[in-house]
Amino acid sequence: MFGIARPGAAATLAGLMGRQWLHAKRAIVNLKKGQTVGKLVKEMTVAAKLGGADLHANARLYAAVEKARKASVTREVIERAIAKGAGTGGDKSSLEHVVFEGYAPHKVPVIVEAYTDNHQRTAPEIRALFRKGILGQSGSNKFLFDHVGLVEAHHADAGVDREAAAIEAGANDFEALTHEQNDDIPVDRAGARFITERSAVHAVSAWLSQHGWTVVTSEIGYLAKTYPALDDAARAEVGEFLQALEDHDDIQRVWAAVK
Repeated sequence: MFGIARPGAAATLAGLMGRQWLHAKRAIVNLKKGQTVGKLVKEMTVAAKLGGADLHANARLYAAVEKARKASVTREVIERAIAKGAGTGGDKSSLEHVVFEGYAPHKVPVIVEAYTDNHQRTAPEIRALFRKGILGQSGSNKFLFDHVGLVEAHHADAGVDREAAAIEAGANDFEALTHEQNDDIPVDRAGARFITERSAVHAVSAWLSQHGWTVVTSEIGYLAKTYPALDDAARAEVGEFLQALEDHDDIQRVWAAVK
């Protein structure tokens, strides 16, 4: 026995499905936003723990707070994260810094930095991500990276001399940075990554801030010495693996030998 379609039934069904997808999409967006805010809060807490609560004396914290403000993190949440990290509030930070080394698909070296209050939970979860399927494997690889200071910034003058800025700021090297490489760099401004000694991050950040640059990242990180050749398919597979790592709540930074 066949049913008789009522006029507009298909449209109604399509409308319901559309609303269901819209709700699902909003849920995904809200989840991602929550993860982003959580990582920003953790970054501010760690930055304050390592360098103190004074934004003007702690370049990493200043950059983290600016990112949090752009992400509409409330002032109360920002202040609570800083107080927790600096130990000036009732709730002191118990975050532990853990570094994992391994390889993405196609033998791409990866270093993962995590901040966790439960190492016994986080370590097995991250190792499981490396073991999953054929995605990657753990193993020592720090010798494939330079451990350096990294300051990323942009300037209103698109023709600014990046090399001169690097020399005067006291950086060891620099490279141009675009909005496509870091979406904190506005499309109409000159972006640059300044590579420094680990001990010089704050001094370089301070000089840049005083000379017309807006600092968006100020941290100690890892730069690959060489980059494996990848075709588009391999690059996509590596990208999926790296995204899976970054989606983990405890992972704060993923450094990979991918351009």
